[in-house]
Amino acid sequence: MSEVKRCIISGAPIMSERKWVKDHAIVMEEGIIKALIPADMAKHHLPAKHYEFPADHCVIPGFIDLHVHGTHGYDVMDGTEEALLAMSQALAAEGITGFLATTMTSDDERLEHALQTIAKTTIHQEKGAAVLGAHLEGPFIAPSKLGAHASDEVRLPDSELIKHWQAVANGHIKIVTLAPELPHALSLIKQLNNMDIIASIGHTNATYEETCTAIAAGCTQATHLFNAMRGIHQREPGAVSALLLSDKIAAEIIVDGLHLHPAIIDLALRVKGRERILLVTDAMRAKCLGNGRYELGGQLVNVDAGKATLEDGTLAGSTLRMPQAVKNMADFTKCSLIDAISMASSNAAKVLKMDTRKGDIAIGKDADVVVLSPDFDVLLTLRAGKEIYKAQHG
Repeated sequence: MSEVKRCIISGAPIMSERKWVKDHAIVMEEGIIKALIPADMAKHHLPAKHYEFPADHCVIPGFIDLHVHGTHGYDVMDGTEEALLAMSQALAAEGITGFLATTMTSDDERLEHALQTIAKTTIHQEKGAAVLGAHLEGPFIAPSKLGAHASDEVRLPDSELIKHWQAVANGHIKIVTLAPELPHALSLIKQLNNMDIIASIGHTNATYEETCTAIAAGCTQATHLFNAMRGIHQREPGAVSALLLSDKIAAEIIVDGLHLHPAIIDLALRVKGRERILLVTDAMRAKCLGNGRYELGGQLVNVDAGKATLEDGTLAGSTLRMPQAVKNMADFTKCSLIDAISMASSNAAKVLKMDTRKGDIAIGKDADVVVLSPDFDVLLTLRAGKEIYKAQHG
């Protein structure tokens, strides 16, 4: 063949269908995983681009981040293809092969421009992590649980407006975060269900009862569980308890050691179970840039020792990288590495209804594959079998 379109990875254990497969190789062709074969059979599949790694490394499915605002100085709300493509390239370096570009509460013009840009970028994007769609975080949130969102742009749930925004986004809105206690929220939840958009409960002061009602109406997800929502009280269990106890809810958590105490992370895992935890970064433009002052949602953010806060000390997104989130999850809870990786890959693919194609290394699925060192450094990221990141050494 004049151009080698086949790719092989061998040498390191491969995570496939929630187990480690040793002494095997992955054969990828035309963007798909074609075979898992004994390593000594790889020579029969040449010519191919052949990557070989030490046995103390691991080959895992690409990470999927359902909630990320920015990185490396760029933000989704910049509203440019340049920003989204730069984010895609940067996220590939941390093993992310797909992500939801996450918006902030803003005026209609800026939000719609961001949604249009997301739609355009997904059409012809070839390099970097795939933009899998948009996560609309706000503006249908509680004024008392704003987090880093702008108070003057918060609004009541509006079913007609979400139809308009989905049209603007050319059908690419995948998740909408909302506060279910707001007027018209239940109508919006039902509308989101009809549009096959995930209704996620977040930035909310809802009571336990209000949250249960919203779950019954069709909410299936929690946005950064515990953060920016009514907590647990022994006589008013709050939104957190309802979200923890419902087997219909998959819960995002930010495992950076700053947003949640390790014991709370362990509690969430024990109650929700390994298949209903979603590791997200909620990262903002300061990620990988160090200490300094940055912008998020029109507000000034100070980053010191990796902690991003508004002037009043409110947490404002994170600077978390996904490999660190996976490592922290395993360290904080003593769950298996396979479980921690699944929380950042297959679990996300399932909620997006992409698990027939993504989230696992299995025959017939997209060749979205990552190689990690023993220190959780990303050495190689492939999306659809194409190299979108390779670590440079020496």
